[in-house]
Amino acid sequence: MATDHGFPADRAALTRRLFPDGVPALWSPTLVFYDEAGNIDRDRLFAHLGFMAPHVKGFLVPGSTGDAWEMRDDEAIAALDLAIDFAEPRGLDLLAGVLRPSAAAMRTLLDKLLEHLRRRTGTRSVADCFAAARVRGVTIAAPSSAAPLPKEAISAALEPLFALGLPMALYQLPQVTGNTMAPDLVADLARRFPNLLLFKDSGGADEVALSGRMPAGVTLLRGAEGDYARWSKAHGGPYDGFLLSTANAFPAQLAAVLDDLRHGRVEEAERRSAAVSAAVSDAFAAVAEVPQGNAFTNANKALAQVMAYGGDAFRAPPPRLYAGGHLPRPVMERVVDSLGRHGLLPERGYLQEELPA
Repeated sequence: MATDHGFPADRAALTRRLFPDGVPALWSPTLVFYDEAGNIDRDRLFAHLGFMAPHVKGFLVPGSTGDAWEMRDDEAIAALDLAIDFAEPRGLDLLAGVLRPSAAAMRTLLDKLLEHLRRRTGTRSVADCFAAARVRGVTIAAPSSAAPLPKEAISAALEPLFALGLPMALYQLPQVTGNTMAPDLVADLARRFPNLLLFKDSGGADEVALSGRMPAGVTLLRGAEGDYARWSKAHGGPYDGFLLSTANAFPAQLAAVLDDLRHGRVEEAERRSAAVSAAVSDAFAAVAEVPQGNAFTNANKALAQVMAYGGDAFRAPPPRLYAGGHLPRPVMERVVDSLGRHGLLPERGYLQEELPA
């Protein structure tokens, strides 16, 4: 890949160019839906994105919730391609997930992705094709390993990717990679590479954000679930915003938490946050024994099924997982019961009218 990509080398200038209206405060790694043959279901995906889009203005595609580590390279590009089809006419922002177990595999997927975007947009400039496709950056993570890697090995793996000069988001997800990036490692990468624009942390310890070591201008997004209100800077927390798997199911509620905090409605924000937190905790517990997929995907597919079909969720085809199985009925029963108890069961799902009488 040519290094003459057309992006500014200064973090502030690069952020202004990519996000002239500011970085969205609420992002989501969108689910990917499949038909029974295992192909991406475009209509179902678009209906789901349409449910989220009034409230969520940025999407990571594919992320862990969208089966990123399980997908083949061509499937990851296809998922992003469909997201571009949806996002471009609606003015939404995208992060392209380049999530693979090794730096070499990340680079291979990145090169394929860039070539695809060039062909799609008809331009050789990376900056121009990103702009045309509304891709605001590339998301990478620490390499995966059975035993935790030393920070020097993680840094050495990631440095060549950052050195390409493309706008980057760095994703902390030890639940998948087996590696936790320490605050000094992340801060050092951010100081050395001004193209590191966003840091998402789903680890749950929040050490990087709480350390206060990150350079100015890096947007911090929390990906861990629960107790949402207290982590926002609007409530004295360390995060600029959220990149949450559960925005697939609760886009309006999570956006309302942020809006309440911005307008000083702290008690209302905490009330909403507590209800969503409880339902999310129940959903993750419900899928704990599902053998396929990961907890982020499975919990949100169960929740999204109810948001789509409401009280008729059991009459709809059960959610298909990437590996070919389906979420079992007892999981769905537990999720429906939880949503009802926490006042989050929709009166009518956004696809309910499409079910046969």
